Amino acid sequence: MATEKVFPMTQAGKEKLEQELEYLKTVKRKEVVERIKIARSFGDLSENSEYDSAKEEQAFVEGRITTLENMIRNAKIIEDDGSNSDTVTLGKTVTFIELPDGDEETYSIVGSAEADPFEGKISNDSPIAKSLLGKKVDEEVTVQTPGGEMKVRIISVK
Repeated sequence: MATEKVFPMTQAGKEKLEQELEYLKTVKRKEVVERIKIARSFGDLSENSEYDSAKEEQAFVEGRITTLENMIRNAKIIEDDGSNSDTVTLGKTVTFIELPDGDEETYSIVGSAEADPFEGKISNDSPIAKSLLGKKVDEEVTVQTPGGEMKVRIISVK
């Protein structure tokens, strides 16, 4: 029997997934069923693009519900125990500067389930996070990115 994948995430990340799941089950699912009913009333289903579109959306919504249920069921909550406060670990926010030009960047390292680069949350599976995990403040780290190698110095870990 294959083991289920564990999804590391913060408590806030799990709550966000639970809210999305609730919305999909209580609101979105009903909207899609209603769209299918309306499209059926248009007649011939073989040439009914509204019906096809609604069925595709239904498949997407049901797939997302299944994915979210699996992620929530297999969530492993990241807890900050306060130890190693200057070491980069999952759930911490790290600020670093690119060397030599000094561009400063700040990211929270989270599990892949709640990663959102636009909100400054990067996955622990990303090249930057993989390179930074386990490192300490003032360490210089070489990060392998798809765009090439990048050197950074860690300024702070919170």
